[in-house]
Amino acid sequence: MKPDELLNLFLQQLNGVITPGAELLGSELQQKIKAAAQATFDKLDLVTRDEFDAQRAVLARSREKLEQLEKQLAEMEARIADQQD
Repeated sequence: MKPDELLNLFLQQLNGVITPGAELLGSELQQKIKAAAQATFDKLDLVTRDEFDAQRAVLARSREKLEQLEKQLAEMEARIADQQD
């Protein structure tokens, strides 16, 4: 979910809680709430789901590569140990 979508969803839910039965908050109040919410979200340093999934994929590839390198290192160490015996 994009930050703007998250903010709009937040405002819709807040709107339903503050004014049950009313369609919209006053535009001035809504703008102030939106600005305050946006400032809070900016401080949280949120990322989109796409960014999160991309970083998770990078991490998975890095783990696979690390496991391969650890296996290669263990094999090389075993060969060196065999040559020394």
